[in-house]
Amino acid sequence: MELARKLAVLVVDDCPDTTLSLSMLLETWGHAPAVAHDGHDCLRQCAERCPDVVLLDVAMPRMTGWEVARKLRDGDGTKGVFVVAMSGYGQAEDHERSRAAGCDLHLLKPLDLDVLETLLNARRELLRAAR
Repeated sequence: MELARKLAVLVVDDCPDTTLSLSMLLETWGHAPAVAHDGHDCLRQCAERCPDVVLLDVAMPRMTGWEVARKLRDGDGTKGVFVVAMSGYGQAEDHERSRAAGCDLHLLKPLDLDVLETLLNARRELLRAAR
């Protein structure tokens, strides 16, 4: 039986408690998490080693998640990364703003962990099938 592939997941949030708790949860689910606390660190880490998934807070100081998503989509090595916006903003225009910035999904905070786990498992299967 083939072992499940670990996803490299970059958790980007300016709140250290959020990055810590999400990265610990991702580890228990069998993924390989990394953390960034601002947009610049996210872009640097993605340029060095593009993750499979970026969980991206949109309301960060200095550079919003939406700005980060646009830069990821413009980058040569990061265009294909799966970007999930995480936000307390849940109006239709917020979802549209995430889509326009290049995010693949927009999840409302607090995250529904069942939805997140299902999403990551689907992404893992898609990447496994693409090999």
